[in-house]
Amino acid sequence: MTILLTGVAGFIGSHVARALLDRGERVVGLDSVNDYYDVRLKQARLERLAARPGFRFCRLDISDRAAMAELAAAERGITGIVHLAAQAGVRHSMVAPFDYAAANLMGHLVVLETARHLRGLRHLVYASSSSVYGGNRKLPFAEADRVDTPLSLYAATKRADELMSHAYGHLYGLPQTGLRFFTVYGPWGRPDMAYFSFAEAILRREPITVYDDGRLRRDFTYVDDVVAGVVGSLDRPPAGEDGGAPVRLLNIGNNRPETVSTLIALLEQALGRKALLRHAPRPAADVEETCAAVDAIGALCGFAPRTPLAEGIARFAAWFLDWRSGENDETAKKGG
Repeated sequence: MTILLTGVAGFIGSHVARALLDRGERVVGLDSVNDYYDVRLKQARLERLAARPGFRFCRLDISDRAAMAELAAAERGITGIVHLAAQAGVRHSMVAPFDYAAANLMGHLVVLETARHLRGLRHLVYASSSSVYGGNRKLPFAEADRVDTPLSLYAATKRADELMSHAYGHLYGLPQTGLRFFTVYGPWGRPDMAYFSFAEAILRREPITVYDDGRLRRDFTYVDDVVAGVVGSLDRPPAGEDGGAPVRLLNIGNNRPETVSTLIALLEQALGRKALLRHAPRPAADVEETCAAVDAIGALCGFAPRTPLAEGIARFAAWFLDWRSGENDETAKKGG
């Protein structure tokens, strides 16, 4: 099979690409390789994929209709799409809102239009977010909960994507699964995520800003567990029930929230250095707690989170120290 994978230079995308290649799929990876965070990290992820048999990389923006149409015409054998490309970041959406409209709204629409014209396409799996649960207080968050109180523009764009996908499922019979990711972490992660930026600050002996005294709780989900859920979902397209649209929404989370204080303690232990803390009130865009109900995805494909936070952070820290050492070596070579 040929899988079209958007956001292939990203954190989750690069891991999913490796998993698909490992089992013999052909992967056509798309990414704009923008500079939202360090491009060197994105390029390093791509380098790990470049030499793999069955991998092809195309640098393009998914909101570019002409480029996407040209790609679809050239790649006629696409049977699945994993759409992970997006402008990420809850707080950044307050700074650069139009980037979210372009990537998350127009980009998603272009992917949908591309998908519905692909003959032989069996399934489109796309990234949503736990952020869509917004101000909900009932825990764990379940797919049937109301999601009409977003606390950020990022969350609003992700909910809009879900609604657009439902419309395309209804109108064109396009089988789709939206995956609501819960705080994914691990090696090769995103520098804008808390665990990554905390690790960098700890090693630089810079203060970490901690909201609400570290009491905020997140359903930290290790990337390998997430990949298993993505691939398992891709293999099982929805058929639609009782004449309904062939679409569904699924949580992918750890089903075990941990405090930010616990996260910091584990990073301190793994990095062998104490953190300097600076306390601040919780921003309006941040929720108090997230926790995923994962019964639905478990019933679908046997998904079960297997990586405790302590184990996952230890793996991340080992990778992070190695990555940082390589960066320092490159700087030394250049006389930095």
